[in-house]
Amino acid sequence: MNFFYNVKSIQQSGMALFLKLKYTIYLIFKFDQEAGMKEWQKSDWREKPRVQMPDYLDAEALEKVEGQLSNYPPLVFAGEARSLKSKLAAASKGDAFLLQGGDCAESFEQFSADGIRDTFKVMLQMAMVLTYGAKVPVVKVGRMAGQFAKPRSAPTEIVSEVELPSYRGDIINELAFTKDARIPNPSKMLQAYTQAAATLNLLRAFSKGGYADVHLVHGWTLGFIEGEKASKYREMANRISDALDFMKAAGLNSHVSNELRTVDFYTSHEGLLLEYEEALTRLDSTSGKWLAGSGHMIWIGDRTRQPEGAHVDYCSGVLNPIGLKCGPTMSEDDLKKLLDKLNPENEAGRLTLIARFGAGSVGEHLPRLIKVVQEHGSNVLWTCDPMHGNTIKSSSGYKTRPFDSVLKEVREFFQIHSAEGTIPGGVHFEMTGQDVTECTGGVRAVTDENLSDRYHTACDPRLNASQSLELAFLVAEELVACRNGNIEHQAAV
Repeated sequence: MNFFYNVKSIQQSGMALFLKLKYTIYLIFKFDQEAGMKEWQKSDWREKPRVQMPDYLDAEALEKVEGQLSNYPPLVFAGEARSLKSKLAAASKGDAFLLQGGDCAESFEQFSADGIRDTFKVMLQMAMVLTYGAKVPVVKVGRMAGQFAKPRSAPTEIVSEVELPSYRGDIINELAFTKDARIPNPSKMLQAYTQAAATLNLLRAFSKGGYADVHLVHGWTLGFIEGEKASKYREMANRISDALDFMKAAGLNSHVSNELRTVDFYTSHEGLLLEYEEALTRLDSTSGKWLAGSGHMIWIGDRTRQPEGAHVDYCSGVLNPIGLKCGPTMSEDDLKKLLDKLNPENEAGRLTLIARFGAGSVGEHLPRLIKVVQEHGSNVLWTCDPMHGNTIKSSSGYKTRPFDSVLKEVREFFQIHSAEGTIPGGVHFEMTGQDVTECTGGVRAVTDENLSDRYHTACDPRLNASQSLELAFLVAEELVACRNGNIEHQAAV
């Protein structure tokens, strides 16, 4: 009897062990499944609140375009994005300086090789002047090859009592004020891709084909200072000339040093149209991480930076360097959430904070955000966008930006970082190489009355070539003062 009782007991114990083991396996499987579900996917943003994005009327047409784009080659590659990230990491430590500039919104109609060349040319000139001031390499990033979509202050606009959807950039709809033109058209994404690919192709040719030779670039700059009103920048330009002449005399020229005739040039844009971004997102085979294949760097605008929103969710999952616009309404709590969301590993070069407060308002907002970053222990790169907070409506009715206000905000940015003991790592301008009349002021003064002469922008006013280069000289002066101040401080210590 005892024998049968023992056998039965063993059987029961075995069954209990089996059930326990089965349940454990189930829990492990469930955990793994849940963990897998939490892993970021490029389409996750579709489940999040979305703002500043179009509502396409033809879902089938949209799906077809997305399918086409998903089969196209990426416009940039993971190695390029990682290279940019490492350079931005250097800028965050003061070992480099970021120059980010280009169009407010790229246009299909105004697209041309000359336009790309002229903007690239001015950015090289600006970079050379800034290199002199900062005494560190300048990281060159163009708002190009992807800056097609624009956020708007209102979803509709009214002209002569007619209300239509707002123009949101050539990748979405058209500028013409007609009902048909303002309907979001998904096929425009294909045209945007083609234009971006052509732009990148030309930029790569310019940057590596000899057009970026330092002697050629400086020759263009010397032309700028020939004017009487620009003579105040002649001393700095002459010092650059002396340095180049010394290098030439020492046998260091573009014929023996490839670094003197080539540059690394990267592209950036606001990652606003997420259907386009998702379609060009690719899995990097070397790292196993997702790449935003639309551009080297993408940023989140001041209107789309909701911590739980679609744009933040998308940008959180890609390996590219990410920019974050920080305007006056950025709260300390939101910034903390965004730091955690966008850079959970606290990787240097990953996150660039782009301050845009407006002249006279920097002192009210920048110190409190700097304090948040310091207390959080976050690695960030601080840059200044002095354009978007200084937009006004002129007496002639044109939207413009006074050059003096732009310069004032840059100076306030440097002064506050100096006072806080933090690093002003870069500048961000809306500019063009064309001779437009959209921003007032500068040595070749554009007046209110001049705005109508060559006002070509469809959205925001841009600095022209002369104003951009002049601003570079003035920023260089700030960098020299900042560097000299640091030297004096170190000597005192």
